Amino acid sequence: MPRGIIVSDTVIVVNTAVAVLAVVVLIVRFRLNPVISLVIGAVYLGLTAGLGVTGTVDAVTGGFGDILADVGLLIAFGVLTGAMLHHAGAIERLVSALLTACGPRGMPYATAVTVSTALQSIFVDVLLVISAPLARRIAPRIGDKGLPRMATALAIGLECGIVFMVPGVGAVALAGVLGVPLGQMLILGLVVVVPTVLIATGIMSVLLRRGWWDPHRDEQEPVAAGVPAGAEAHAPDSAAPDAAPDAAPDAGSAGGRPTGAGSPDGGGAVPAAVGTAVSGTARRELPLALLFGPLLVGLLLIAAGAVLDAAGITHPVIAFLGEPVIALLLALIGTTAVVGVAHGRGMVESAVSDGFRESGQILILTGVGGSLATTISDAGLGEILGRFFSASTAAPLLMVWLIAAVLHVAIGSVTISAITAAGVLAPVAPVIGLAPVLIALAAGAGALFAIHVTSNTFWLLQSLLGQSVRGTLKTCSVGVSIASVVAILVILPLSLVV
Repeated sequence: MPRGIIVSDTVIVVNTAVAVLAVVVLIVRFRLNPVISLVIGAVYLGLTAGLGVTGTVDAVTGGFGDILADVGLLIAFGVLTGAMLHHAGAIERLVSALLTACGPRGMPYATAVTVSTALQSIFVDVLLVISAPLARRIAPRIGDKGLPRMATALAIGLECGIVFMVPGVGAVALAGVLGVPLGQMLILGLVVVVPTVLIATGIMSVLLRRGWWDPHRDEQEPVAAGVPAGAEAHAPDSAAPDAAPDAAPDAGSAGGRPTGAGSPDGGGAVPAAVGTAVSGTARRELPLALLFGPLLVGLLLIAAGAVLDAAGITHPVIAFLGEPVIALLLALIGTTAVVGVAHGRGMVESAVSDGFRESGQILILTGVGGSLATTISDAGLGEILGRFFSASTAAPLLMVWLIAAVLHVAIGSVTISAITAAGVLAPVAPVIGLAPVLIALAAGAGALFAIHVTSNTFWLLQSLLGQSVRGTLKTCSVGVSIASVVAILVILPLSLVV
């Protein structure tokens, strides 16, 4: 969109930096809601960059509408599917199956990979509250330093999955902001996330086994309160049977600790669904593959569509079924049918209610992230920054990683920092021929750096797994930061072939 008045390049760059900094200050210092803060930043940038009143309003509203048109239904379908699986107790049964299949020693790696891939349709705080008690029961069985190894695996898997793996909310939002086909994001995200979580978990296991963990200073009694009924009812029989009931902190309090900015990725208050018990006893115990089958089929359809498109093969049926909206709709319908057969209509209705409540804040935050990204693009930042980069893709990818890392340290929200960083560098992609999916992945990697006390995930891991703050800084902050560095090292070689 042409600017209303001519503004120098320096003014645009400076005002973009001021807008981003203002968003951080409003969220952190004045505790203003992230949605309002992002809109204020977008309006400021539009007016100071010469878009004029009409151009600014068009950029803000147009960016909001465009990204929701692209990903709104995808997020809603993904969250609703995850709510169904949560209410059906599928996660607890999956953990038990993994323990049987992988054995105690392979459990941290299996946990990290499974949480970061197959379980990313589950709302992150819900997933954490369910899986943390199970992880603590399994910890004594996996050998030396079992508790910190399981805590690290959970932290790395949860956070990496959010930004790399479709249908994780961060990955879907990044794809929408940058116009990345969801099938491409799914395939390349999988290529990045699996080696990242395995390598990072392995590095942390070595550190923890070499005296870095002090049980007397790094562990404490876990929070004692009511745990979701499904976490008890479906807990693995093979895990420590004499363990005391585990507990989730009171919803919204994170165990009495301060919460972050209110983001859907663990940077804010625990959603109401965290305290929702799995409803009743199943009318029939369906195979685990059947419960997860519809979601896996939907993801495979998306991947198949992307592969055929990349190969230049046209097949009308696969093209239709492989459209992300259609594939995830089929996954939702299938999961609803399966859960309805196993648990009845009442559970389906309860899951739908929780899913709509969870998806609302995600959709609004994603939309306003698109508003800021569109305003940055319309201001002409891409053309300006493009002149400072050569054909080498390493420099912009490292820059977007650094911007996202700095924003995350300040804000504490993985999704907000990733979307903002991607919005700043997105206009550079067409100028230098950089694939937008690489910017999405680099922004996600940077946003993982230094998960700390502003994150709700930090406090939930601390309280539910019985770690001290010192211990959580090791397992969560250091562990996920290592994953952030590993991820960008995996992403950079991809720039040579994508």
